[in-house]
Amino acid sequence: MPVKNVNEVPTEAVQAGSGTARQVLIGPEQAPNFAMRRFIMQPGGGIPAHTNTVEHEQYVLRGRARIGIGDEVYEVKKGDAVFIPAGTPHWYQVEGNEPFEFLCVVPNAPDEIKLVEDSG
Repeated sequence: MPVKNVNEVPTEAVQAGSGTARQVLIGPEQAPNFAMRRFIMQPGGGIPAHTNTVEHEQYVLRGRARIGIGDEVYEVKKGDAVFIPAGTPHWYQVEGNEPFEFLCVVPNAPDEIKLVEDSG
């Protein structure tokens, strides 16, 4: 189906995250090269540090968050674009009182997700 409404797409909890859900808007069964996902994080929510074997291209739809990418921390908001290279540790923490929502585009390639151990 080339067009669908986001309300028709199932939402699933992100198990490693807190207050975080994900929808696969366009998956490998539809598009051969890239998948498009929508993430919604509730106030106070986030995802702990982890790595992926595929790169991420993201566009923030609403809200604010702190995102750690490698050794840097960025404050992101609606309208920002984010690039996370493959294999780079990254994490998310929602800031403020509204949900943080973003689109995430990734290659349709094998992806291994590994949580990063906190050495502190």
